[in-house]
Amino acid sequence: MQEYLAEFVGTLFFCFVIIAAPNTNMKPLTVGAALAVAIMIVGKLSGGHFNPAVTIMMMMMKKMKQEHVIPYIVAQVLGGVAAIELTKVL
Repeated sequence: MQEYLAEFVGTLFFCFVIIAAPNTNMKPLTVGAALAVAIMIVGKLSGGHFNPAVTIMMMMMKKMKQEHVIPYIVAQVLGGVAAIELTKVL
């Protein structure tokens, strides 16, 4: 369960930064830094996928069990939706 929560929180943070960062020349650096921070914080718990495509690739490469794929993807999608809702509130 920890790894699913980690994916949710990491995805929420990463997507929030993508949405909230100003659209300037610095945005790619900001997004890259956010991804690095998210991976450093929760990567040891979940692998730091934050993307269903990465999760599927990891399963296909036999680096994660198939039974974890759906919960990971659900956590990632919910994290993205939460990021959208958070930006609406702030």
